[in-house]
Amino acid sequence: MRHWLAYSLLLILLLASCRGTKVVTGSETANKALQAKEIIATHNQASPNFKTMAGRIKVQYEDEKQSQSITVSLRMQKDEKIWIKASLLGITLAKIMMTPETVQYYETISNTYFDGDFALISDWLGTDVDFKRTQAILLGQTMFDLDRSNYTSDVINNQYRLLPKRQFENFIHSLFLNPDNFKVASASVTQPRDNRELRVNYGPYQQVEGRYFPSEVLINTMEGNSITKVEVTYRKIDLDVELSFPFDIPSGYEQIQLSR
Repeated sequence: MRHWLAYSLLLILLLASCRGTKVVTGSETANKALQAKEIIATHNQASPNFKTMAGRIKVQYEDEKQSQSITVSLRMQKDEKIWIKASLLGITLAKIMMTPETVQYYETISNTYFDGDFALISDWLGTDVDFKRTQAILLGQTMFDLDRSNYTSDVINNQYRLLPKRQFENFIHSLFLNPDNFKVASASVTQPRDNRELRVNYGPYQQVEGRYFPSEVLINTMEGNSITKVEVTYRKIDLDVELSFPFDIPSGYEQIQLSR
């Protein structure tokens, strides 16, 4: 896959969340009497509130051709900036900077860079994404726009399952929430026409200063006969700390045009 490192990092940004220090074991029983609108409202309220966030992440990437393990630094200024740096043995491999208007990244392996927006990223990944959605998923929130009147709910294996009342022909999705904290337990998207599937499973949730975050995320993507796995483990998370967001595309790098 071309530009695998940038692809996997963007995938992590779309689907990963954060690790804390105190393991929270779920003991609540799902309430079958809750309606979809109540479940969705509680899930929205579960999004943590903070100004800045910094984390250290271990990422294991695997496809048919290669397997790579890298360390990723994540920094966020809520509603304004998302910044990540991928390193191996202390050497910077790639950086990504996202704002509500722009997406930029560069790779030192290939001496290439991208400077564009979310419309191009959405076309490349094959799913709609913007800054708000990316930020929400980093916080263990859903990747879908949940309209309370357009979803149904039931209880499967002690988790709340949310399904749209009407599935699109080439975008079939489902969402499972934990009953104790109403954070995402798993999500899936299938695009039959394109023979493409995405599945995400979140590990046990943690508490950081009284706020809930997952500890690990397992991402599986399938497109035709191609399978990609990304395993994300958060090692450290700090909230409301002083942060900088250094990002300069090195001179002499070649600009790339994303294509599927």
